[in-house]
Amino acid sequence: MRIIIVRHGEPDYQKDCLTGTGRIQAARAAQRLRGEGIEEIWSSTMGRAYETAEATADLLGLPIRKLECMRELYWGSIDRPELYQDGHPWDTVDQMARSGVDLTDKDWRKGPYFCNNRVVESVGIVEKGIDEWLASLGYERNGSYYRHLKAEDKHRSIALFCHGGSSSAMIGHILNLPFPYVCAMLHVEFTGITILRFERREGACTLPCLELANDWKHILEEG
Repeated sequence: MRIIIVRHGEPDYQKDCLTGTGRIQAARAAQRLRGEGIEEIWSSTMGRAYETAEATADLLGLPIRKLECMRELYWGSIDRPELYQDGHPWDTVDQMARSGVDLTDKDWRKGPYFCNNRVVESVGIVEKGIDEWLASLGYERNGSYYRHLKAEDKHRSIALFCHGGSSSAMIGHILNLPFPYVCAMLHVEFTGITILRFERREGACTLPCLELANDWKHILEEG
């Protein structure tokens, strides 16, 4: 199975929808995705992701299924205001790197930058929800890896439209990479495409392959 993860187009965050440029990006992403053999389309329940998914769904004639756990992350202080940049994950990890903090630390949740940050709970919601979703698709979490419960003759391709933060949490969890490290490493552009490929053989317990990361060539020459 291949999961094709697509970030939403340029948004109007206040209205939770796409801008005019975002709609152009969504249309170009749909054209980019038309040859991927997509069989199912899933989306975060937030407007900007769902509207981006609609362009591909209309082009391919497929319904959109909603995945609540892939809503964008929340961040900010739980009970006091002393968080760097109000706990914004990308600003935070940049500051951690400047300060010499190890971004690969698996105990990142306990560190001073995240121990009081709401984003920890949000990441946990993504991780739990994604494992439940993958299990429904035939991939069961077994320790650090995923066991495939049914063989596939060919890789199914499933598109998932979501957000920069929730996709970082998802990718980090699936590939066993700490969330701060993924935030620092993978700055996903609007409608950037990332593909994870899972094992086709039944019973195999493996680490999924990162087939593609943040492909956004389709919007490089926007009109």
